[in-house]
Amino acid sequence: MIPITVVDVADAEPLVTQVLRSGVIAQGPMVKRFEDLFAGIAGVEHAIAVNSGTTALVAAIQALDLQPGDEVVTSPFTFVATLNAILEAGATARFADIRTDDFCVDPDAVAAAVGPRTKVLMPVHLYGQMADMARLTPIADEHGLAIVEDAAQSIGSTFDGRPAGSYGLGCFSLYATKNVTTAEGGVITTNDAAIADKLRVMRNQGMRARYQYEMAGHNYRLTDLHAAVGIPQLEKLDEITKRRHHNAEALTAGLADIPGLVVPQVLEGRTHVWHQYTVLVTEDAAVSRDELSEKLTEKGVGNGTYYPKVVFDYDCYRDNPGVIASDVPVAAKVAQQALSLPVHPKLTEAELETIVSSVREVLGA
Repeated sequence: MIPITVVDVADAEPLVTQVLRSGVIAQGPMVKRFEDLFAGIAGVEHAIAVNSGTTALVAAIQALDLQPGDEVVTSPFTFVATLNAILEAGATARFADIRTDDFCVDPDAVAAAVGPRTKVLMPVHLYGQMADMARLTPIADEHGLAIVEDAAQSIGSTFDGRPAGSYGLGCFSLYATKNVTTAEGGVITTNDAAIADKLRVMRNQGMRARYQYEMAGHNYRLTDLHAAVGIPQLEKLDEITKRRHHNAEALTAGLADIPGLVVPQVLEGRTHVWHQYTVLVTEDAAVSRDELSEKLTEKGVGNGTYYPKVVFDYDCYRDNPGVIASDVPVAAKVAQQALSLPVHPKLTEAELETIVSSVREVLGA
């Protein structure tokens, strides 16, 4: 089976061993080293490491001191952590439909969704390409909205040369399947020194120094062991991204002419870090998305549906007063058509050829 993703952290062994031998395995100097590297990649002054990408989103919203009923406008086509974080932080989620060219929120839909209680705009930079920040940022400025970027899948991506995570509060995931992983972990990025300070105190049970409590905080800390796993990947992020880009180009070259199959685009002014290579299987295809997925699995080609429904279309959210469902026809249709193929950096040329030939065979191309 060609897996949809491969986790390779072998380069971290020397640093992990160093941490184990030091006896400092909780948050310490290795976390600081990791944060400094991450801040440089995101082009910001401050990076605050936490224990998950979900925690990053929760803490970022909490740092903005929203009041009950205050709303966050976000994408309906995303992993559930986006919505769960909004609810956990005590805010209300409202949704703007997406575009099919980047799978991210449509700025026109965002403008229409902003209301008197809207306080935060949370674009989701999905699959490794940023949302249209050139149009979203003026909307946020016009309405006085804070920007919290859900950049969980997009470390190293840029919009007009500006990195993901540099537009307000950037929130990244370091989960096992991400382009950079610490097994579990997350990072918040910002240029706001006051908010960065608040987040560092918040993640440490509200302590600035031992038993010096300044707020009701949490244990949001990342450990030095986790940081040691991630540092070598940050140091070779360009190499990792180049390999993903190569693989994506090979897939596009092999799949671009198949009827009913829409390959992903890299839009003008943006860079793509290819966390996922996601195609759309339209009504014109020889088989449905689900049939293609099943046949590829039978042929030993891993694949994934990210995501099978819009995020609020589950029973557990239907009666939640913090979830304002809306009509999002583009996102609903994309959820029925999207399929992700392997693009990870460990793919061989032979495996890329197998992926292409398998897709073509199933679709009769």
